[in-house]
Amino acid sequence: SPERLEKACARALAINGYSYKSVQSILKNGLDQQPCLFEQVEDIYSEKHDNIRGNHYYRQKEVAHAPSRNG
Repeated sequence: SPERLEKACARALAINGYSYKSVQSILKNGLDQQPCLFEQVEDIYSEKHDNIRGNHYYRQKEVAHAPSRNG
């Protein structure tokens, strides 16, 4: 089904399996229907913490730095 193919492709991307064989193996072994460990790890790291810079920080064009010693 299209849903299984989407899940298999997402899982293949998560493990850097960019080949048709990787996706085929995931579908053949039913791994697309199993929870993906990589998604669980991503959820853990997507929690908001005060000490983690968000994407807004990296979108800034210039970052203010302390003046250099030369000027």
